[in-house]
Amino acid sequence: MVDKELLSRKLSQLREYLTELQNAEDITWKVYEEDIRMRAFVERYLQLCIEKIIDIGNHFVSFHRWREPEGYRDLFQVLHENGVIPKEHLITFQDMASFRNMLVHRYEKTDNEVIFGIFRRRLGDFDLFIGLIKDWIEKQG
Repeated sequence: MVDKELLSRKLSQLREYLTELQNAEDITWKVYEEDIRMRAFVERYLQLCIEKIIDIGNHFVSFHRWREPEGYRDLFQVLHENGVIPKEHLITFQDMASFRNMLVHRYEKTDNEVIFGIFRRRLGDFDLFIGLIKDWIEKQG
């Protein structure tokens, strides 16, 4: 079984980042578009959330000695192969990994509308991940 205390800390950190984004109701499209600090806040906290789920996934892979992923997208394939992520949610998390790479490696080419859309409409994906992790842990006993 994974280190439950370590996993609990990682999930708690993820929840903290996610809560900050969820509480940022004052960031409208107009504010996001005009205020570089608000864009930086949203982008950074989305990145932190994604990196935390990658960290949690890597913890599972390492602890259970599952197949070594070839990249972040493949990490979620490995989690799927081992029953953590169901098929119907696999693409969601693989796309999240690609989005993270876009934020980190091609910052000058980021599309504000896409980022703002994820911020406003896809935060539930992080709750989904938390739920899937907790469900998998419960099933393992």
